[in-house]
Amino acid sequence: MNTLVIVLIAAVVLFGAYMVYGRWLAKKWGIDPKAETPAVKYNDGKDFVPTNGWTVFSHQFSSIAGAGPVTGAIQAAAFGWLPVLLWILIGGVFFGAVTDFGALYASVKNEGKSMGMIIEKYIGKFGRKIFLLFCWLFTLIVIAAFADMVAGTFNAYTVNADGATVLSAVAKTNGSAGMVSIMFMVFAVVFGLIQKNLKLSGWKEAVLGIVFIVAAFVVGMFFPLEFNKDVWSYITFVYIFFAAVMPMWLMKQPRDYMTTFMFICMIVGAAVGLVVAHPSMNLPVYTGFNNAKLGTMFPILFVTVACGITSGFHSTQCTLIGRSVTSEKEGRFTFYWMMILEGLIAMIWAAAAMGIYDKGSVSGATDVVGEVAKDLLGPVGGLIAILGVIVLPITSGDTALRSCRLMVADYLHIDQKEKRNRIMVTLGIFIPVIAILVFAKLNAEGFNILWRYFAWANQTIAVFAFAAITVYLCAKKGAPKYAFLISLLPGTFYIFIISSFLLSQSIGFGLPLNVSYVIAGIIALLYLILVPRAGKKFSKSHTEE
Repeated sequence: MNTLVIVLIAAVVLFGAYMVYGRWLAKKWGIDPKAETPAVKYNDGKDFVPTNGWTVFSHQFSSIAGAGPVTGAIQAAAFGWLPVLLWILIGGVFFGAVTDFGALYASVKNEGKSMGMIIEKYIGKFGRKIFLLFCWLFTLIVIAAFADMVAGTFNAYTVNADGATVLSAVAKTNGSAGMVSIMFMVFAVVFGLIQKNLKLSGWKEAVLGIVFIVAAFVVGMFFPLEFNKDVWSYITFVYIFFAAVMPMWLMKQPRDYMTTFMFICMIVGAAVGLVVAHPSMNLPVYTGFNNAKLGTMFPILFVTVACGITSGFHSTQCTLIGRSVTSEKEGRFTFYWMMILEGLIAMIWAAAAMGIYDKGSVSGATDVVGEVAKDLLGPVGGLIAILGVIVLPITSGDTALRSCRLMVADYLHIDQKEKRNRIMVTLGIFIPVIAILVFAKLNAEGFNILWRYFAWANQTIAVFAFAAITVYLCAKKGAPKYAFLISLLPGTFYIFIISSFLLSQSIGFGLPLNVSYVIAGIIALLYLILVPRAGKKFSKSHTEE
């Protein structure tokens, strides 16, 4: 089968789901376009900032559509193209988009509170403590791993056969990518200052953003920075720190607005490449339940695709977006559509990878991305793709740090309006991140171990979000009696997945697969019974708007 056909099938199904199922959810949940949002009600110019829909969309897009949905889908394709296609379509529509949309809606209806505070309200203080522990550990891993990934991408040096450190063959390319990224952030700040004073909109805003993007590329191509990985690590951490404490309008919002144009170019370029090259499928429909490298398809497939389907990390973004949207009706586009679009991104790259998967020189998702970019997009398009897939995920790093700061501040009741408080909380988070990086550098398998826990913790956070949304829908005024099933059933499925994964894998308990399935089934059954029971109990004393 031609890979283009697979992408077209995915696009039609996903878009149709957004128009039908997404609209149905918004109607059943009672989205109120006239309701005052937290951004409008508590506007402080720092964390609560009313923002136009396109900029909010851009922020969410650049925060979640980085390396995760691309590399995860590519790796999972080892089980065959049919399992990946089916799970992206089913999971994206009924699992990931539901938890993303539900998390944002619950946050907006709860004054822009973080998911941790929402879980305390609907599940209890103990549930909140466990959730925050998972979120804290997860965001630390995200920050450390993404920072290391970016620094490694920019690294201009390598070790030759004699053990000497020398400039690599791709030193200029990597240095150019690094300089482009730095200038991208500098121009983002300039863009933010201009927007603050001139308040450009429409085509004027778009033209200025595109001019700054082109300028960043020009400077980067002519003035590459050829530093080693350690230097780039320091630069990356300095950037992440300042991006996490600066006002949203000064760095993140203009940067995310500009980033979206790059992501769109990347997606369109990959799609056009598929149309022009239409590579033949080099993977079988199904390779089997067991994969020598990855393990058993159930639960590995569902954990591996991860960000392209369901990501607990997305639910932690409800705070940032919940404090930015100016109307509840933006939620379906910003969160439900964003997850649908992320699924399409995963499918495009997975399909492109399926056309070159038999190349002996290609090993690992990162190599596949590079090969696809070179074959389908050419040198310029390839650079944009590499920046989008490998480098710009740094936006996920600073977004994770900001989210972690807000969650910690909420938990400790630390006012974040004061710059000093924002800086102190952020510094406190950085200390364990440094410890993680030290561990990774001293242990040869350090980051491989961290990424396995990353995948599991990511889905675990989603289970908490599903539970909180379920309780909220039980008490939602005017919601159908069956509304809670929309989030309860996906949550039950995923608690089975994460339980069987932890029980059966070497990073967990290493139990036989059959035993793991039985225990995971019992845990899932308890979840299926106890979560709606908690919802009914809550609804007796509370009515949610």
